[in-house]
Order: sequence, then structure tokens, then C-alpha cells
Amino acid sequence: MTRRTHIMIVDDEPGMLRSVSRVLRRDHEITTAESGEDALEKLANGTPDLAIVDIRMPGINGFELTRRLKEHDPDLDVILMTGNAEEPDDNLIQAIDGGAFYFITKPFDRRVLITLVNRCLELRRLRRAERRYLDRLERELDDAQKFQLSLLPPPFQNIAGMNIHARYLACSELAGDIYDYAPAGENAVAFMVADVVGHGASAAMMTSVVKSAFHAAAGQGFQPLTVIDHVKEGIRTFDPSRFVTLTCARLDTKSGELTYVNAGHPPGILHRGGTQHDLLMSTAPMLSSTFHDVPFQDETVQLEENDAVLLYTDGVTETQSKSEEMFGQDRMTSLMTHDGYQGGELLDRILHSISEFAGSKPQLDDITLLAVGKV
Repeated sequence: MTRRTHIMIVDDEPGMLRSVSRVLRRDHEITTAESGEDALEKLANGTPDLAIVDIRMPGINGFELTRRLKEHDPDLDVILMTGNAEEPDDNLIQAIDGGAFYFITKPFDRRVLITLVNRCLELRRLRRAERRYLDRLERELDDAQKFQLSLLPPPFQNIAGMNIHARYLACSELAGDIYDYAPAGENAVAFMVADVVGHGASAAMMTSVVKSAFHAAAGQGFQPLTVIDHVKEGIRTFDPSRFVTLTCARLDTKSGELTYVNAGHPPGILHRGGTQHDLLMSTAPMLSSTFHDVPFQDETVQLEENDAVLLYTDGVTETQSKSEEMFGQDRMTSLMTHDGYQGGELLDRILHSISEFAGSKPQLDDITLLAVGKV
């Protein structure tokens, strides 16, 4: 059975208490109180769903009682009754300021009272339903965020003699960035940074597709073109507006050969020591169902003993200052070459520099950094 709503009526006039109770008793559970003090004591027996309170009462008046009732239960709605018709606008303003739902002037039409009570209770029901819905969404969003974070490998690992450092800052609960890495044979390591268009649930879903595609290439030694083929197949049925940019690379640590595909992604930085660096420029278009049949190509470069690779997403370079200036690639390169490559310390310097550059401007895009080197 549906619980009857509980209404508390507070008035120092016994006749008014009887009158209002008689109108509402058929459909609601009624508690009456003859003063503000009496009403506060009766809260111990249960908090009402709605309170109807007279303004002019000795001791605790209606405005003060409303304040104290809402301290007890901020979700409680209050209708104030007044017998003063001389300054209704002032009473209305004070009633609203005091957190009352509305006020009515005595003597009132029973139909007005019933309509106002029903409307007030209906809004309370809708408010609670909305809160339950939002609470459920928040729980589901939290679960989705935990799941997405679980897709990321640790921010540091050594594979085949190479240290891999990563940093990941999402701008919302569900992000469109992802990074990954894995052993690619006895003397090889594969790594990837990808950026899915947009944010939210759809972007998060696509990041899981990209991760699955990356690991599906394990049987072929994580060859970058094989990874690309798996990603293309994974998003084949997606709307063309849902696209991915990524850089995927495989480093043979014995020969020093780095084979990579840059699919419409910001150019990676190959640090050669000192102020020397090369860029891993785009070798293919972004990944989208539109380009499913477009052939992709890879590139191979030779790494020397102490060279290092830095991959990142455009959330880094497109960070804006208060004057809307872009952080840009040159600042990243300068940070990498000024003090030399220092692995995770370099990534932390970049993040610190980005934060100082943006100032109080909010982070508008996900930020991902991944560095691979001997340090």
C-alpha cells in the first residue's frame, strides 16, 4: 500500500486547526500543533512531508518556525498562512526568503488549499524521483570511471630494458584519451597513445575498443599496421563522426629500430640528446569508418643508445592561457631539451608548466603523456 503523506498543521487558533485538518484528513495523515514550540517537540514522532504554518503566533512565529523546520529537514516544504491581507506582497517575499513553498491568506477557499497542497506534494515527489535518478546516474558514472581507469596500465614499468613513464589527466569523469604498452617479443616493446573524439560514455566506449584492438595484435608482435587494422575493424560500423587519432609504435631494443604509425595524431617527439630532436609526423589519416578502405603506411626510424620518445595528446599542446594563447609544441620541445630527458621528471615538468600556463582557466580536454627511454 502507498504510504499516506504526513502533513503537520501549526496554528494557535483551535478553530483553524480543526478547519484545515477537516479539509485534508481524508487524503493525508495529519499532525496538529498549537504553537511553534509544540511543533518542534512533535518532530520527535516523525518528520512530516509538508508543514502548513501560521505566521502570527506567540513565541516562535511562522517565519522562525519555518527556518528551524528546514534546519531539521532541508527537503521539507512549508506553506505559510496569514490573516494579514494589508501587506500580502511583503508577506510573500518574506515567506519565499524563509524557504516557504508559498503562502495563503485567511480565510481561504478549501479548493485553493487542496490544490496548493497537492501541487506541493507532487513537486516533492518529482524532486525525490529526480534525486534518485541522479544518484543512480552518479553511481553508474563512478563505476564507469573506475572501469575506464582499470583499462590503463601502471604509470611506470620497465620492459625490455626500456623505462615507460605515463601521466593521465582526464577533464571529466569519462575521458577520450587512452595509453597502453606491452612486451612485443624478447627484445621489443610496443606502446600507444590515442585520443577519441569527445568525452563521456561514447568516448569511453571507444577507448575500450582501441585498447582491445591494441592487444588483439599481440599475436603479430604488435606490429603498428596490425594494430591499425584491428582498430579500423573495431570502429567499422561506427558513425563517421566518431573518429580516433593515435600513434602506435614498436621498438626493437636490440636493433634500435622504431616502427610507428601516426594516424592523424600530434607528432611525437624523438629526443636525440641536447637540443636535437626529430618529430614523428603523421603517416596516415585519422581512424574513422570513412577511411576504412584507405591504405595506411608505417615509418621506421633508427634510435641511438640514449634517445627517447615522447607521445602525447592534443590536450597538452592546445591548453590555453587566459589570453587564449596555445601552450604549443615548441614549449614541450623546449622543456624536453633544456634540462635533457629525465623520464617521469620530464612529464611532471610538462604538467607543472601546463598548469602555470593555464592559470585559473579550467582544463577543457584530456591530457595524456607517455615517454619511453633508458631513464
